Parts: sequence; C-alpha cells; structure tokens
Amino acid sequence: MVQKKELNKLSSLQDKLLQLREEVYQEGNETFERWKPNIKEKGFLVSARNLAYYLALRRRDIRDIQESLMPWGLSSLGRLESRTLENLDAVIASLDRIRGNAESEYQYPPQKTFLKGKSKLEQNANDILGESPKNRDSRIMVTLPTEAAENKKFVKSLLSAGMDVARINCAHDGPEEWEKMIKHIRKAEEEVKRKCKIMMDIAGPKIRIERLYTTLKNPKVYVDDTFFITGKEELDSYYGSEIVISCSTIPEIIDSLKKGDPILIDDGKIEGVIETIKKDGVIVKVKKLKKQNGVRIKVEKGLNFPESDFKINILTKKDKKNLDFVCKHADIIGCSFVKDPEDIKLIQKEINKRLGKEKANKLALMLKIETVKGVQNLPEIMVAAAAKNPLSVMIARGDLAVEVGYLRLAELQEEILWMCEAADVPVVWATQVLENMMKTGIPSRAEITDASQGANAECVMLNKGDYAVEGISILDEILEKMKEHRYKKVARLRALNMAKVEGE
Repeated sequence: MVQKKELNKLSSLQDKLLQLREEVYQEGNETFERWKPNIKEKGFLVSARNLAYYLALRRRDIRDIQESLMPWGLSSLGRLESRTLENLDAVIASLDRIRGNAESEYQYPPQKTFLKGKSKLEQNANDILGESPKNRDSRIMVTLPTEAAENKKFVKSLLSAGMDVARINCAHDGPEEWEKMIKHIRKAEEEVKRKCKIMMDIAGPKIRIERLYTTLKNPKVYVDDTFFITGKEELDSYYGSEIVISCSTIPEIIDSLKKGDPILIDDGKIEGVIETIKKDGVIVKVKKLKKQNGVRIKVEKGLNFPESDFKINILTKKDKKNLDFVCKHADIIGCSFVKDPEDIKLIQKEINKRLGKEKANKLALMLKIETVKGVQNLPEIMVAAAAKNPLSVMIARGDLAVEVGYLRLAELQEEILWMCEAADVPVVWATQVLENMMKTGIPSRAEITDASQGANAECVMLNKGDYAVEGISILDEILEKMKEHRYKKVARLRALNMAKVEGE
C-alpha cells in the first residue's frame, strides 16, 4: 500500500511527466510540420516524426525526473530513442496505476507500436547494408586496398572471413582498379555463397597539403616555430619562412582565415594558430606537437580548420567525374565532409543527372559525419537525405576528433548514435577500429574494448592492413559475444560468464 506522502510525490511526478509530454508533443509537431513538405519518401514520415519528438525531449534536462522514476522501477526514459512518445505514455500509465487508479484514463501503447522503431531500423539496415549474419547484429565493412584489384583470392578471403560491405575509397586508385575490385567481389559472392554490398566513398573537399616549398633537408617543425600557408601558386614573398605550404585548389579557405583561428595538420599531429594575415596567405605558429622531437610536414597530409567559417562545394571536379562511375556500380554512395542540408541537395541533384529521379531515389547514401557543422546540423542533414534516399550515417571519428577535439569525441559519438536510432537510420562505427591488429597482427587491449563498443552500431568499419583477414575474424568474434549482452543501450541480461574465465 502506497503511503499518502508517497502518493503526493507520485502525483507531482506524474504532473511533471504530463507537462513534459505535452511540451514534447507540441514542439515536436512544429518541427515535423516544417520538415514534412520536403519528405518524398513516405516510409520516412513516421521516423521523422519520432526524431522531432526525440529532439524536443533531449533539448530539456530531465535528470531529476529520471532519478525520481528509478525507485519505482520506471527508469526507461534512458532508452526511448526509437519510441519517444510511446515510452512517455507507458511510464505515465504505470505511474497512474501505482497511484491506485485501476481504471486509468492513461493507456499503454500497443506492443506493435512500441517496438515499431526497432523493427524499422533493422529493416533499413538490412536493405542498405545487407542482412546481418546469424551470429551477430552488426555487419563488418572493410576498406579495400589496391591489391583487391589484382588479387581475386585476397577478395575471396575477406568475404569468407566475414566481410559484409566492401568500401572502395575513391580518393585512391581509379575506375580501372575499381571495376576490377567489383568484378572480384561479385565472383567471390558466387563462390562463397554470401552477399556483399559495395560502398563507394566520394572523397569530397578534403583539404590537403598539395605542395611543400622549403630550404630544409628535413622540414620538421617544433613548438613556437612558424611556417607560411598559401592558396596561391605564385607568391610575391615567402615572408621569411623556411617552410611554405600550398593548397591552391581550394584558395577560398585561406582567404577566409582570421588571426587566432586554430589549424591542425596530419590528423592533429601538429596544432597551430594563425598568427599573421598576409596578402598571399597566413603565417602559422606551432603550439603543440604529438612528438617532442619535432614533426615532419609532408605533402598529401590533411589540413583542418575547426573554427573557421567557410563554404566550399561539397563535390570537387574529381568527385563529379568519379560519380559517373560510382552511380553505375555502387550499392551505397559515401558522402564526405557533409556540413548542411544544402550539401545533400547538391549531391542528390548530381545523382539525379546521372540516373534519373526514380533510380536516383533508390540509391542509398552514407553520410560521413566528420565536421563541427556536420554534428550541429545532423538532424536537418538526415531529414534532407532520408526524405528521398535510403540513408545510413558513418561516424568518421578521425577527422571528427581533429575538428571537435579528442575530449569531446566520446560524448559526440554517443549522441550521433542516439539521434540516428531516433530516426531509424543505421550507423557505421569507423576509424582506427582494430588498427594495430590490422597492421601488425596483434591487437591492443584498448582497441578490443573500442571494437566491442562498435556493437552499438549496425556496421563496424575496418581500414586497410596486412592482417585484414585476421582482423575480420577477431571482430566477428567480438561482435558475436556482444550480441548476447546488449542491443543499442539495452542490456539483454544474459547470465554472467565470470566463473568460466580462465587465467593465462
């Protein structure tokens, strides 16, 4: 029997929940009605509405409500991504019955409705990434090296080991090599009796060091050193710099930089700040380095400007040329450095030109989230893409970590997972998964734990390496074990196996 004092607390808690539900409902509907006119894919309407409700809920701090629900066994607000309103309704209905209202006006949602988001996400994942193997929920994507164009036995070994999606990075090789890779994949499918999706990754406007001018035999930089960056091919002056970096294919970036803007080179191995603006470019001062004995600046290494506000075309001339091939051969097109819905519309427009509207809308897109703007605009980006195309999202943790800072990466990768689940969008967990294992054949302890976290996603990506087959086998085993323990944020509560652990 619930005491009167406790009944009063429950009544107050229920009022808070009812108010929360009303606010989420009203705000969510306003967002959804703004999105709705542009959603041509009718199957996405329910998903978009739930995403709108989820965003409305998560704009609020509900930790006090969550803590108040826990003593009553009603802490499920922490697992409502795919069923936002339904979860709130279920909790409200349970609270009312705990208060003693047997003939409650608040009803539980039907089980079919309650689980529709989970079913929709699983169906989307199967359609886009292929059906998951029986032994694991998450698929395995593998980046193909150039070797895959010449060695069909190698491709077959990847598929036999458990590869579900083959990634072809269009930043490397060309149509001749890509066509050979695809031919080997299709042949291996027949021999191994397993299907494999092909994802072709458009490079996008990756800013790289194109040329390096220096008077030094070993162009290393140290803390407090300076160097010059230009977007021009011809300079009036080097401004006394011993190292000059050129990225002349995207000169508008250099023109948009301001004094004090941070710059990172080679995945953050060099951290600098814009010290002086010159007519031909900017002088950068080195603030931090990954190595105390200096870091060498090399051509082709990436440049990141995480706080600079510039707009560049999401598709380069090379990307548009590559799309002629990609649209004909890929199951999924990977879109790099997506920042806002306008980027999506441009990509869709280019695909329409090559395939026509009907075929273009059936081609799956994979959005690589790797910039600050991409994270900030993720809901609008997902709606713009899924409004017309089957959609998945890749958490590209390499560039994302450089852009947002390593300390924020862990938090943001979780938030991306949650948001995608709310929209029924499959996720790929990518960058440096089992990296040491792939390169040396020996995994580190930390990367085994990281790979297990990938079980929260519908797909986990491995990069190239000499031990790719062994890496796939280990990842397959990790994902199989995690399947028994967890689905997304929900613990499955299999009996503990601690007694079976054997020491070395």
